[in-house]
Amino acid sequence: MSINTESLASVNKATSNFLLSAANTALGSSERFTNLNIDTTRSVFENSVSKAKALMDAKDLQEAIAIQASLAEPSNEIATAYFSSLYEIFSQNQEALTQMLEAQFGDFQKSASSLFENTTKSAPAGSEIVVAALRSTFNATNTAFNNMNNVAKKFVETAQSNMAAATSAAVKSAEKKLPKASIQ
Repeated sequence: MSINTESLASVNKATSNFLLSAANTALGSSERFTNLNIDTTRSVFENSVSKAKALMDAKDLQEAIAIQASLAEPSNEIATAYFSSLYEIFSQNQEALTQMLEAQFGDFQKSASSLFENTTKSAPAGSEIVVAALRSTFNATNTAFNNMNNVAKKFVETAQSNMAAATSAAVKSAEKKLPKASIQ
């Protein structure tokens, strides 16, 4: 059996390109995560300063109590928005990496299949049993990957729908529990 070095070089190049793309995707997600943290911190700080100023400018006790009662509302909204954005960043990152992995595996399957076929054509006489066993292993591996990929997709879909339902329930619950500020 002889191995075509051009095929191996092609596979190595594709793998390098995949790893570079995956690293860029991860760095892009890290950048978005960092920006989210900075923006959220800025928003919380500005909100706190604004409320502290309003509390200090209160004319009487009733106004101070009303301002104090309203302090939690923006914080809950900010926290809900933060976790929703965080979930979005991670799910988009996961989706992008999954698409890249699927494409890479598809390319790998084609390259490996081509390499396997070319190699088996030049196999010595009497190696038919080994070639058949390798072909069976290759096919079983492809089937297992496709099955695991389908299960993973269903798991992600279920997790996303559960996350959306939990976020919606948390927002509704927070809205019900927040005290309404009123000046009497």
